[in-house]
Amino acid sequence: AVLVESLLVFIIVLSVHAVVWDRFSWCTVALAVQAFYVQFKWDRLLQLGGAVFQFRGAANSGLLPASMVIPLLGVVMKERCRAAGIVYFERFGIVVASTGMLLALFLSILAVGIAKPVPTNTCIVTGIAGSIIIYTMKHSLTVSEVIEVLEVLLIFVYLSMILLYLLPRCFTPGEALLVLGGVSFVLNQLIKRSLNVIEGRGDPIDFFLLVAVVGVVLLGLFFTVLFSFLDSGTWISSMFFHMMTAVLGLGVIMPWLYRLIQRNPLFWLLQFLFQTQTRLYLLVYWTFLAASACGVVFYQNAKRSSESKKHQASTITRKYFHFIVVATYVPGLIYDRQLLYVAAVLCLAVFIFLEYVRYFRIKPFGQTLRHLLSLFLDERDSGPLILTHIYLLLGMSLPVWLFPRCCAPKGTLPGAGALVPYSGVLAVGVGDTIASVFGSTMGEIKWPGTKKTFEGTMTAIFAQIIAVALILIFDSSVNLNSSYAWILAAVSLVSLLEAYTTQIDNLLLPLYLQIMLMA
Repeated sequence: AVLVESLLVFIIVLSVHAVVWDRFSWCTVALAVQAFYVQFKWDRLLQLGGAVFQFRGAANSGLLPASMVIPLLGVVMKERCRAAGIVYFERFGIVVASTGMLLALFLSILAVGIAKPVPTNTCIVTGIAGSIIIYTMKHSLTVSEVIEVLEVLLIFVYLSMILLYLLPRCFTPGEALLVLGGVSFVLNQLIKRSLNVIEGRGDPIDFFLLVAVVGVVLLGLFFTVLFSFLDSGTWISSMFFHMMTAVLGLGVIMPWLYRLIQRNPLFWLLQFLFQTQTRLYLLVYWTFLAASACGVVFYQNAKRSSESKKHQASTITRKYFHFIVVATYVPGLIYDRQLLYVAAVLCLAVFIFLEYVRYFRIKPFGQTLRHLLSLFLDERDSGPLILTHIYLLLGMSLPVWLFPRCCAPKGTLPGAGALVPYSGVLAVGVGDTIASVFGSTMGEIKWPGTKKTFEGTMTAIFAQIIAVALILIFDSSVNLNSSYAWILAAVSLVSLLEAYTTQIDNLLLPLYLQIMLMA
């Protein structure tokens, strides 16, 4: 299964670089080869318990698929912005690609360094790949860009040491690279933009995303340190939690956002949300869907109380939420993507805050949330945090957040790129959901080495093709320009990757589909 997963990643890497071959292509291919070698060292460390931190069990290290995501995103973003003539974001894409390569290389060197005995061949491959990457960066980056890349690496190292120690068994090494690498990059961007504020420069919704992500992460770090000395389950601790949340929100996060957007954040947000009648309709509709999702949670828990033998929700039951999320995102993508962007940021902040309440057992809702959500746990929630619902939201939202709006003057990219914002809907909302439902109910032929079925994968590919046809009908801004063969290849490769990967598919699949469509 690991070999097939690696083969699929190599095919995606070569497919992308067959379209956008440049000096960074050599770096990406070299990185993929060395990540393939080092992945087996990480897997062996995890099996023997020799890793420095406790990683999520029942999964391989996932180093190869995770190592390719950020570099490939940077490369395809660079090419799109170069074609549009936007030099600033072309350079930004180069920085993203270089940062992703350096983070992946660091994680590889870490595995090689702690492996016993020292793997000679892997060291040689890693050294060659590192030399190619550093040589290319030396001739591609300016001094300020090199400093920026090193800043992200430094933040990543410290953030990894803190969070992987505080949150054992929550991530595989690959998932840690993606999540913590992304958070490190966001934090560095926020610091950089805060120090270089120019009035009227930058989109407020971008600043809103940066401040929200960094704000909830800092909030979590603060309370984790605090409650390591205090009992978080008491009423006094709970009152202190709510009070300090308000203080940090109103005293730090709000002024920070005010400095960036040069206006009152609350007034800006209210004005933004209720700007048009379409937005009002969408907000009412989303409120109804949120109430429906809560209704599913309460109904399934009531059902569990009456059926004492049933302790966990079935796969089909968990996929109800995928259908609700698809019903949430599709109207937003068609009618108002900026509103969807901001609403997804707000929803992420609420999800993470509620997870803090559940994890720390904050009164009055902490214990209730623990009881309600325990029904929907699966084998991937082996650590102290429940992250699958947050990964689902991220998988649907990242293609919207990472869409290069400045390099798409008409609001959409040409050809298959027009489907980029729909990557989460197609890969997770349609493909993964249909594969799980049909595979678990009607699947008989299993893919070698996995529990996934041939029928589930084929049905997922077919369902995504139908979804693309429906998008063409209902979204007039999408014009594929006869890119159908590429779209079919992208959907098929990502669906096969879903069948073989043991990583969090809600996070990985939309990013790979976005990379393929942007290429």
